[in-house]
Amino acid sequence: MASRKSKAAAKAKPERERTPQEVEAIEKVHAERFNVPRVKILKSESGMSFTTEHIDQVAGPALIMQALGTADGAFFTGLVAQLATADGGEPNEQKLNFMLAVIKGIKPRDQIEAMLAAQMAAVHSAMMRSACDLAEAESLQHRDSAERTLNKLARTFVSQMEALKRYRMGGEQTVTVQQVNVSEGGQAIVGNVTQGQQDTVPNQLGSQPLGLTHDETPPMPIIGSNEGVPVPVPRNAKRK
Repeated sequence: MASRKSKAAAKAKPERERTPQEVEAIEKVHAERFNVPRVKILKSESGMSFTTEHIDQVAGPALIMQALGTADGAFFTGLVAQLATADGGEPNEQKLNFMLAVIKGIKPRDQIEAMLAAQMAAVHSAMMRSACDLAEAESLQHRDSAERTLNKLARTFVSQMEALKRYRMGGEQTVTVQQVNVSEGGQAIVGNVTQGQQDTVPNQLGSQPLGLTHDETPPMPIIGSNEGVPVPVPRNAKRK
């Protein structure tokens, strides 16, 4: 019996060892999961309430509020309630935690950034629903409507990203520093250089003197004219 077990163990494939990259990724995911707990929806006759999967019901919401960039409990409760009903359907924990994950990924620093991130999460969810409607459209009218809605939502999402970027920069100016290498004996000009027309077109008339000359060539006769043709008289000739 012992020999049979040893043979079976020898034939069994050894357990696969995880690579260092896989171990690091698993540790990071588990650390992030326990740092910010998930939100649970509680439904009762009095209405809907929220709690967390954290063992400490005071520390759990505090961790989520810290990830959302707020310390106001009323803001946290109101934002979570809005996210839970953002798609207009029945509140769903999976959808709610997905939208919260989007906000946490943006890492808001205050409540303004948290609201912008929440709007981006809602627009993204609506955009995905429009993409599904476009794929399932059976008529040309339905397809055109879904395509227009999808394009509007995509442009809105990009505008929200730009608004968040401008808000975070706070009107700061960006200075670009470029390095210019000048060899020995060379010259460099710093700034915008505009070359005018006078520099590009050579002055051909500058070297030629201007003056008036006397032309003694007789004019051409006019055909059909009764007037005689004047003949120039030399200055030194004697008049008769």
